[in-house]
Amino acid sequence: MANLMGVTNPVPGYDGPNNTRVQPTAIRPGDTSIQNIPDPTRVGRPDARTDQNGANDALLSDGLRYDSNLQMFLQALRESPDLAAEFTKMVGWLNVMAATPGLTEGVATEMKAFLQMLHMDAQGLNEMFSAQMKAGNRFAGPLMSLLRQTFQATNSPAIRQDILMFLKRYSDFSSTDHIGRTMNQLLRQLPDYMPKSWGEALANYSARLELGLQAGDRQGNLKLLQGEVIPHLANYVERTHDMGTARTLISMLILNVTRYENGDEASMLQAFRQLSRYGESLAGLNQLDDKALLKLLRENDFTKAARTDTFSERLASLASRALRGDGGTDLRETFTEIVRAMLINESVYMPLRHGMVPLMWQDRVMYSEYWVDPDADSESGRREEDGKIQFLFKMDIQGLGFVEMVLGARNEQVDLDLYAPESILRHRARVAEDLQQILQDHGLTGRSVQVRKSEKPLAITDVFPDLFEGKRSVNVKV
Repeated sequence: MANLMGVTNPVPGYDGPNNTRVQPTAIRPGDTSIQNIPDPTRVGRPDARTDQNGANDALLSDGLRYDSNLQMFLQALRESPDLAAEFTKMVGWLNVMAATPGLTEGVATEMKAFLQMLHMDAQGLNEMFSAQMKAGNRFAGPLMSLLRQTFQATNSPAIRQDILMFLKRYSDFSSTDHIGRTMNQLLRQLPDYMPKSWGEALANYSARLELGLQAGDRQGNLKLLQGEVIPHLANYVERTHDMGTARTLISMLILNVTRYENGDEASMLQAFRQLSRYGESLAGLNQLDDKALLKLLRENDFTKAARTDTFSERLASLASRALRGDGGTDLRETFTEIVRAMLINESVYMPLRHGMVPLMWQDRVMYSEYWVDPDADSESGRREEDGKIQFLFKMDIQGLGFVEMVLGARNEQVDLDLYAPESILRHRARVAEDLQQILQDHGLTGRSVQVRKSEKPLAITDVFPDLFEGKRSVNVKV
């Protein structure tokens, strides 16, 4: 007879008398049935059991963690793909695919253009690195420095809340073009996962939205999205109860519509004027009229670098084509790993600037990946202008090997540790002397320059311990 009252189906081997005994509440140190010895620093169950994998160190556990979002991120970071290896595979596949006939129109041309960008000289490398650093930091410049100093100096929750509200609106305002393209792309994707009777209307909405985006008509676009598109999609979900891919795309679309509305110029200016009420340091902000402020926010180093960052644009376009299958299965799998690694490094738990520089240098393939912490001293109470900047570079150079460099700079004083293979260690003194000279040529002083043997790849949490401790990451705990 079926066990109608049972919550779950009976599991063979677990319904006998040997497996239904009551767990004793008294803990005996010699009892091997106890999974974990009680830890006075944790709140545990009365029987000292736990369903947590890797209770003491998530990085030593191969199982998924459900008790800590930060530890889950650190575990994903440890298991993230090797970007150097994946980029090497990508370049190899692109060289092969670019010469293969029968590709979709424009794909081969785009592949060749991307590969050509990898050939650069010293000036090209400097321009590419500078553009990446500027395009990756939208909160730079005198205005942002003033807001950052005020935020750090005040203890008022109201002031901090208003500063964060303005920065949030500015972030959405400066991402207007990207948000618009994303919304239009989602509208084009949705009909593939909906019945034809529901998807036909979205093609018309997409065409109208594209025209509105080109004209810069934010209010007209919001009227279309909120007054027609979202009600149409809400009616679809109500009638079909679709819980599949279409529902996910609809959720993403609504999130981007919210950001698009939040980035409205008038709302951003109103949030900015709100800041002038707080003290003398911010009172002078009212001297800027709306036109001057918008020019300041539109024509800063970030927006200029974002417009000229053709490498990122070409890489994103190529990844989009590859993930759609235009370059075959192997190229799609390679780009999947590359995108996964990049998303991990853009996590809210990663308070570091991450970038990569793949290039052909003097007929050698070189891949470089770097992480930057501009506030490495943020917990020490130092002033921002006296703070320490910490770098980690990982470089894979054809014919030379894998090289890592840790660089810490405060003002003009630099500490540099180079971890290199045996082929470089044979010239240790010469390499250290050259590094000192390079620093001097750029107005820096090498306080300590060391060339060491590379024993094993450096872990990011070793170079940036605050990352492991979660001191400056965004708290998204539920």
